[in-house]
Amino acid sequence: MKSRLGRINRKTRETEVSVNVNLDGSGKISVKTGINFLDHLIVSLGKHALLDLKLNAVSKDGIVHHLIEDTAIALANAMDSALGNRSGITRFGYASVPMDESLAEASLDLVKRPYHKIELAIERNQIEEISKEDLEHFFHSLAQNLNICMHVTVKYGENDHHKIEAALKAFAVAWRIAASYDKKQKGIPSTKGAM
Repeated sequence: MKSRLGRINRKTRETEVSVNVNLDGSGKISVKTGINFLDHLIVSLGKHALLDLKLNAVSKDGIVHHLIEDTAIALANAMDSALGNRSGITRFGYASVPMDESLAEASLDLVKRPYHKIELAIERNQIEEISKEDLEHFFHSLAQNLNICMHVTVKYGENDHHKIEAALKAFAVAWRIAASYDKKQKGIPSTKGAM
């Protein structure tokens, strides 16, 4: 099997983000964005998706929104690139992940038809040091740039931190399943013969 590696260096006037990802890794992760909770979420993604992941992000303008957005875009572009033509993958993945009183579900189709529906059920205006709208934007930016069909729903919960973590872990586990190789799958997993 060919190594599935993605490498992105995104440089704008606002940020500089570099990402190296190995889809067939073992969860070796190094993340540095300067935002502790964002680092924690991306580490959780890598750990539960079993990615080898190195991500460094630097803000040039000091605006948190730009850093969160560009980090999500670069991470998604690297993961999309690593999938290649998607030959031999399982394609579909689903996970239901609890975190204490919260429960989140993710359903993914790694077809190259971007669509996403994300319901995080966040109630507070800020979780850790990140605003509600920036957390929601992180998920939307990730989904828009992965080039997949993605549904993530927090079913219930009381603690917003737990809701966000459950949602990201559900996505990570569903990704691991969908991106995994299926030994029975010959070629592109689509009746069209193309994704």
